[in-house]
Amino acid sequence: MSELASSPTSTAGIDVVQTSAAWAPLAAVLLLATASAAASLDGGLAARAEGRSLRSGMSAPWAETARLFRQRRRTTLAADVLLWRVGGASLLVLALLKVAVVPFGRWTLGDLSVGVVWFNAMDVAVWAAVWLAGWGPNSASSLVGGYRFLALALAYELPLMFALTAPAVGAGSLRVGDVVAAQHDLWFVVWMPVAFGVFCAGVVGFSVWGPLSSPLGPDLGGGVLAELSGIDRWLVLAGRWALLTAGSAFGVTLFWGGGAGPALPPELWLLLKTGLLLAALVLVQRRLPTLRPPRVVRAAWLVVLPLVLLQLLVVSVVVVGRG
Repeated sequence: MSELASSPTSTAGIDVVQTSAAWAPLAAVLLLATASAAASLDGGLAARAEGRSLRSGMSAPWAETARLFRQRRRTTLAADVLLWRVGGASLLVLALLKVAVVPFGRWTLGDLSVGVVWFNAMDVAVWAAVWLAGWGPNSASSLVGGYRFLALALAYELPLMFALTAPAVGAGSLRVGDVVAAQHDLWFVVWMPVAFGVFCAGVVGFSVWGPLSSPLGPDLGGGVLAELSGIDRWLVLAGRWALLTAGSAFGVTLFWGGGAGPALPPELWLLLKTGLLLAALVLVQRRLPTLRPPRVVRAAWLVVLPLVLLQLLVVSVVVVGRG
């Protein structure tokens, strides 16, 4: 790999090597493989709840993939097909761009000095992608689903931004490798629990998942998914899983020490921790009801935002006290 990599960048005592873009397909395969495992877990939990065999449930995502790949694309009257398909296909791309700044051991696709900001910027781009997927079909159900997502995004985005700021302040850097290195003695989740919880809620939000999945609600006939079929539908469904996986990987990096751990290689620790957090987020869908956007907005602005600001204040005071 060394001949494809640039020179190492020292990051708070850790050499982070930025790999060549030629390794991006491998990162995409790893992201999709982890997302597929989570989808199989979700299918197994659904089958168990319905009294079906675990094996049939875990194979359901693969069967659905095969069905959608065979299904012909439908279209609607006066649809903006270009924007519709660009919006749906963008989710997978944005998920890969999110993990591009996550250190995989000593390696990373993009060792950016503003990696935390990059992740947040990709999250904002998800707004446009989901909105285009709802706008493009020229369908009432899809359009209302798109508006619902924007309402939820306005609720979770500002708390998420401050939740991302807390570990950056704790590390004194926006470079993701620096944040990992700053957790050498103590993981940030221990003394930033509110920021971690808000971050996880943000991941659920931009993945349109669990309690924040009303843009895809059955009361809208599927909302943003209502008019999607074939490969277009698969891209959106796979994109949601990929975003959930990317968010889990970034959460592990910011709050759980990244690849830090005894005995095992850091790459394996990162995968194990990501799988654990991803499994926890999958369980959220089974435990919590879908929330209405007005209720989410009210709670986010009146309760969650003050709490995460208080968490950021505590982190700032601790950092200043150490200095």
